[in-house]
Amino acid sequence: MTEVLQAALVWFNDPANWTGSRGILARTGEHLTMSVLAVLLASLVALPLGVWLGHRRRGGTLTVLVANASRALPTFALLLIFASTSLGFGNRPAVLATAIFAIPPILTNTHTGLLEVDAAARDAARGMGMTGLRSLAQVEIPLALPMIAAGLRTAAVQVVATVTLAALVGGGGLGVYIVVGLGTRRFGEVLAGALLVAALCLIAEGVLGLTQRLMTPEAMRRYATGQADPDRSSSRV
Repeated sequence: MTEVLQAALVWFNDPANWTGSRGILARTGEHLTMSVLAVLLASLVALPLGVWLGHRRRGGTLTVLVANASRALPTFALLLIFASTSLGFGNRPAVLATAIFAIPPILTNTHTGLLEVDAAARDAARGMGMTGLRSLAQVEIPLALPMIAAGLRTAAVQVVATVTLAALVGGGGLGVYIVVGLGTRRFGEVLAGALLVAALCLIAEGVLGLTQRLMTPEAMRRYATGQADPDRSSSRV
């Protein structure tokens, strides 16, 4: 293990591994591009469907159950199936396979977020004369944003980790270092690739976690931390 770690450090210290079309910076950009495309593709399907089902409060349970059951589909198997179609080998089947993998958390959280909007807020919107669509846009979705953001955060981190498999079907990204390292028995390169993927996941988690916090209204953050707990307030009086 020590030898592998030393080999990984030597690999990181080689300037040639950082520049060029096959360097770390280029591979990281490729990895992020595939991840962003996959999450956007999943969002185009899951967000409107989750909002619609959550607003209607009907039929969502079955849809969410089906979406969650799809998590049992092995992403690697989907990757190989798509690669054998007209999509061909490369980045495209990886984007599509990981997009399918990202749909369940986005759909589930969006649906749940809309369902958990306080009924009193809905009634108040109706009392103000808002139409259903206006209430959805101005009341329900803003209140559900923290939960929706949590679903996007979960999906994005999962996709960043899973896009690594793209290298197995001739795609790019940081997974190339792992696949090439295994093929040539350069295990230092394998470890380096794994560390790069792990670091990218942690960075994505941190950035999206901060984004989720910023999307949460101040009053909801205070309530979550107990600063606006009515029982505590009354106990101080």
